[in-house]
Amino acid sequence: MELHDIRNEYTKRVLSQNDCYENPILQFEQWQKEAIHAQVNEPTAMNIATVDEQGRPNSRMVLLKEVNEQGFVFFTNYLSRKGSCIERNPYVALTFFWPELERQVRIEGKTVKIPAEQSDKYFATRPYTSRIGAWASEQSAVISNYKSLLAKAALVAAKHPLNVPRPDYWGGYLVVPETVEFWQGRPSRLHDRIRYRKESDNWIRERLSP
Repeated sequence: MELHDIRNEYTKRVLSQNDCYENPILQFEQWQKEAIHAQVNEPTAMNIATVDEQGRPNSRMVLLKEVNEQGFVFFTNYLSRKGSCIERNPYVALTFFWPELERQVRIEGKTVKIPAEQSDKYFATRPYTSRIGAWASEQSAVISNYKSLLAKAALVAAKHPLNVPRPDYWGGYLVVPETVEFWQGRPSRLHDRIRYRKESDNWIRERLSP
């Protein structure tokens, strides 16, 4: 089969502007609850796109760990490539895709580091091996082989057999949204697109052409 012959007809749901919450955070929480209830694969997985020092985009998958009234929280190594990009340009784009529900959410906004005590609190809830991994991995750095990574993890585990503190270079970011778009697949590619955009302290809802 040729790639141009692959297509699906989206028929499962409808997205009405009148049925959406006035606040996009509430709308997102509702959609994510439905994604979790539907047991979609990785309902918290999101693509995060950043821009490097040359103005070139980079994107990768991370996991959403918190949604609050301010925005969306994820955790990473601050010295990683994404962390370096964010340090230079704090504006990012997030994308969630839940194909089982024929839905997509796109978010654009500015990142800010969350307070260290909040990162400490979350880090303490991670599995022991994940906490070891945060120390062992110099994320995005070139390494000689996988064995060297395992060896470093073993050294960290020997040093911290019980309690593993959070590295200073690892923590959370809050993405404060400026636009949020909800996409619902519809027949004949006439999809529903509802965008929220921030004006002062108010959210403006509008329907976009597919």
